[in-house]
Amino acid sequence: MWDSEMESFGERDYENGVLSASKPGLNIDGFELKGQSWYVSTDIPSDFLVQIGDISFHLHKYPLLSRCGRMNRIIYESRETELNKVALNDLPGGPEAFELAAKFCYGISVDLTANIISGLRCAAEYLEMTEDLEEGNLIFKTEAFLSYVVLSSWRDSILVLKSCENLSPWAENLQIVRRCSESIAWKACANPKGIRWQYTGKVPRSVSSPKWSEMNDSSPSRNTQVPSDWWFEDVSILRIDHFIRVVTAIKVKGMRYELIGAAIVHYATKWLPGIIKDQGFGSVSGETVDVGSNSSMSNWKGGLHIIVAGTKEDFPSIQAKDHRMIVESLISMIPQPKDSVSCSFLLRLLRMANMLKVAHALVTELEKRVGMQFDQATLADLLIPSYNKSETMYDVDLVQRLLEHFLVQEQSESSSPSRQSFSDGKMYDGAQRGNNLNAKMRVAKLVDSYLTEVSRDRNLSLTKFQVLAEALPESARTCDDGLYRAVDSYLKAHPTLTEHERKRLCRVMDCQKLSIDASNTTVKETGESHYQPLKPNRKTLLEGTPLSFQEGWTAAKKDINTIKFEIESVKTKYLKLQNDMETLKRQFDKIHKSQMWSRPERQIEGGGIRFLEASDVMHKRLTDE
Repeated sequence: MWDSEMESFGERDYENGVLSASKPGLNIDGFELKGQSWYVSTDIPSDFLVQIGDISFHLHKYPLLSRCGRMNRIIYESRETELNKVALNDLPGGPEAFELAAKFCYGISVDLTANIISGLRCAAEYLEMTEDLEEGNLIFKTEAFLSYVVLSSWRDSILVLKSCENLSPWAENLQIVRRCSESIAWKACANPKGIRWQYTGKVPRSVSSPKWSEMNDSSPSRNTQVPSDWWFEDVSILRIDHFIRVVTAIKVKGMRYELIGAAIVHYATKWLPGIIKDQGFGSVSGETVDVGSNSSMSNWKGGLHIIVAGTKEDFPSIQAKDHRMIVESLISMIPQPKDSVSCSFLLRLLRMANMLKVAHALVTELEKRVGMQFDQATLADLLIPSYNKSETMYDVDLVQRLLEHFLVQEQSESSSPSRQSFSDGKMYDGAQRGNNLNAKMRVAKLVDSYLTEVSRDRNLSLTKFQVLAEALPESARTCDDGLYRAVDSYLKAHPTLTEHERKRLCRVMDCQKLSIDASNTTVKETGESHYQPLKPNRKTLLEGTPLSFQEGWTAAKKDINTIKFEIESVKTKYLKLQNDMETLKRQFDKIHKSQMWSRPERQIEGGGIRFLEASDVMHKRLTDE
């Protein structure tokens, strides 16, 4: 019955994505599923059982032995004389992939699609269906389909890469992930108008990929305006490790860093619900976490994980771990240029990183990135909760670190040497100093607003308030109106401060730098956001000000007057030294001038000639006269 089997299996064709046998040696109607078992529709009883999980396949030995090297080894190396059952629970692709491989062995036509090709390719490798057993075996067929069909299609490359999520490490070892990632990267960086492939802007998850032979060319018209972010949605359906692989390949091919950053933001928006909206991501204390239901990473058993995991305390849920992995990976992928992503996005990512207990090294790196763009932040972005119950309501220490990173960055930029010419360098240095000053002024306003907001927290210590208020240099504030409001708010929220603490608090601002508006207006009771006119002059304003404010201002004035007196003394000494220097300089110039104009003269005495200096000659003439 099996005599002609080897001949018949050598005459397969490969056309339109269909694997078939033109001359099957066994009359087979197909496979039939009965409950949890597959049977071959033939009159010959099965003599071999393959068990994969809960699914059993009742097959025949010879078709499997003729094409599967692994089956040969299992059967012939077995100590049992008549082995009729084998379990392949670790077969990649599971029962679905083995069903297709078994049909291939029996000569039944198999339609290849992007959804099944990766699992079938890995199963063929596992079963060792090589050319040594038969020319045109399953490894060769699936490799040809991947290379010539899948990788030439944008949509199929995306679908195959998506299907590789459950095939680690086989898909990695067989280079399926690498090849699909590079294919996607090449198409993302190319001009869509000049390439014929299908892109939809959205790959529906519920709809399976059509057969490649049935797909029509639906590439965009050459007259269609294609947006630069057309590839964002398709790439964002990938798992984070595969997304990183694609973005890395796109970076290598020279994609603009703004687009790379925008793709990262798009991915974060899709997979991290709390990155945009504050609600729905869990409580501040970390007791409950709702991270959404669209995560597909909980079934990830391996693959690429390039980031060290954070601490294993808190948030033990699988979805929270998946989100931690996403945050860690995105932090490491943000392009280096300063404005690749917005400061608002960085702060949202930082808030989530702190809540998910992301690795400390990555959090520090993210804080430095925020410091580079700190002047672009808003008050709402800075109000990051403190996740330690014993601390303040908001993470004031975090804002202090961000401010320090900003000042370090500003200092390094101002001290870096200019590569331009001397004249251009002057203009560049002036513009740079102006930009730095403007940035510091924006940060000063932001810090003052932040201090006003957090000052209402009774757990905020005076030291933390003072350190943050005095962190910026004096030149950053043209007026201290914002500090005045913050100090006033802190005093109202902390009525038990001692007189010494009140004086210490008032010294953080300079009353001489209050604007006219601040002199004629004052803050209403805590909780109101507008101002009301009070008394028309500074004197009456001081009369209505708390005693601690007046004492603080008086002490500040004394300090200022002392400094002014010392400065005047130094100026007087400097002028005296300058006058002495001018006198010495004039004397030196007079002597030098007389030496420059001197000339020798001859005088005959006793038949000899001697040379006299001009000064001696002049002295002699004056004596004679």
